[in-house]
Amino acid sequence: MTSLDELPIRDDLRGKSPYGAPQKIVPVALNVNENTHPIPEDVAHDIIARVAAAILHLNRYPDREFTELRRSLAEYLGHGLEAAQIWAANGSNEVLQHILQAYGGPGRVALGFAPTYSMYGLLASGTGTGWITAPRDDEFEVSTETAVRAVQEHDPDVVLLCAPNNPTGTPLALDTIRAVADAARGVVVVDEAYFEFAEPGTPSALTLLDGRPRLLVSRTMSKAFAFAGARVGYLAGDPAAIDALRLVRLPYHLSALTQAAALGALAHSGEMLAMVDEIRGQRERISAELSRLGFHPYRSGSNFVLFGGVDEPHAVFEALLERGILIREIGIPGHLRVTAGTEAETSAFLEAIALFAPERPNRIAV
Repeated sequence: MTSLDELPIRDDLRGKSPYGAPQKIVPVALNVNENTHPIPEDVAHDIIARVAAAILHLNRYPDREFTELRRSLAEYLGHGLEAAQIWAANGSNEVLQHILQAYGGPGRVALGFAPTYSMYGLLASGTGTGWITAPRDDEFEVSTETAVRAVQEHDPDVVLLCAPNNPTGTPLALDTIRAVADAARGVVVVDEAYFEFAEPGTPSALTLLDGRPRLLVSRTMSKAFAFAGARVGYLAGDPAAIDALRLVRLPYHLSALTQAAALGALAHSGEMLAMVDEIRGQRERISAELSRLGFHPYRSGSNFVLFGGVDEPHAVFEALLERGILIREIGIPGHLRVTAGTEAETSAFLEAIALFAPERPNRIAV
């Protein structure tokens, strides 16, 4: 069988690994930050009806500009946004790929703050964009001084700010985002994939868009909307900045079925987001209990918790998996990450992780 190394792939892709997280069928899957709550049945029926109606017209191409979806997304986001300021694609990853295709590329560089979302580096590689990272501060935070210093040092063409950050969950202050947007020469992307899980009253980077044409704010329907399988991501920005994305997108990149399903979900946004408070509560429950057990949970504004104090992360990961609980190894020594699921899923995780707690007198050796 031919190996990848024998094929004439680009030299800058050799030795790299694709994005991947374990996909296993287990009773409690808390490893990829999905919203584990099912879509409400009445909402599902409406989405099905809309998709069924779209199927009758699949002989025709979909609306290339997904006009109705952009209007609906603008209405959901608020902040006085209009459809011309909205872009969407198949998940926020494709949105970010469009940005790097348009504003990155050979001879250009993108900057992030490590550890951060692993897809940033992979998307940079795939678009021929150089990828550089600057270190975070203690507790995986990023201060305004640290962020601006990195921008001034590296002078990137694209800055990727994950707020709150994945995989650490740490929020990013609006003052820091503002300072980076004002200091950067290139495009600044604020990835707010988990923004709906932030503490109520947390200001969005959407409030900074006015007068900043190089600032883009990315969101997704995968998390808070429990719509991961539908693959719908979107962003808000200056209409001129969005025009550049049309130069690199594939024709008709959002199918009629995707547009119909997304419109159905957005029509019920209040009901779809009703479980966010419960998820936030489970996140706080996880953090409090992990702390009580002697682990070190980090500040989180997302739907997951990163925690340290794990002597042998891989062994603990495997031991939990044997008990039917799947969480995430994220490559940071001594750390693991867990998604905040339903109350029952959270209880199952906390009961199992207690067996490996640093402060448990008779904890299980791994």
